[in-house]
Amino acid sequence: MARVTIVGDGPGGLSSALFLAKNGHDVKVFGQNETAMNYAYLHNYLGIPEIDGTEFQRIARDQVTSHGAQIIDEEVTSAVRNGVFTVKVASGSHESDYLILTEGKTPDLAVSLGVDTDDEGAITVDQNHQSSLDRVYVVGRSVRPRRSQAIISAGAGAVAALDILAREEGKDVQDWDTPPKE
Repeated sequence: MARVTIVGDGPGGLSSALFLAKNGHDVKVFGQNETAMNYAYLHNYLGIPEIDGTEFQRIARDQVTSHGAQIIDEEVTSAVRNGVFTVKVASGSHESDYLILTEGKTPDLAVSLGVDTDDEGAITVDQNHQSSLDRVYVVGRSVRPRRSQAIISAGAGAVAALDILAREEGKDVQDWDTPPKE
């Protein structure tokens, strides 16, 4: 079981948390529900005709915690890598094997860790949303500052989570849910 720290509780962070927690990993999401989603109204999220962003956040946070992820209502003030990742918050520190950052327009933690950026300051990632640092994933607006959408961020979070699941299994992983059998 991998320990995963996710910084940010918008669609990207919560999507990652859902995939990882429902597959039995130890997931801690640090976020204070101050995401831009609370100012959004979604008409373009596949499968949902329309929804208020705050209601979307409530449903998503409940879904993630129901699968075993822990949401911690604290701001991460620093992140360091010493073999494992250590994030610091006012109440102490937390260690993990992987770090997923969904910091929005100001990716201070990602930059402090030394991840690569492009000429305009966007974090560069591979097709799995892994940054230039092994086991550090970045999703959302930090990667696509001018082309960010909730559904894109959620998809990127799922991609990052599936990559972690595959790394932990040592093979490609499919996360298919099937309807209950009658």
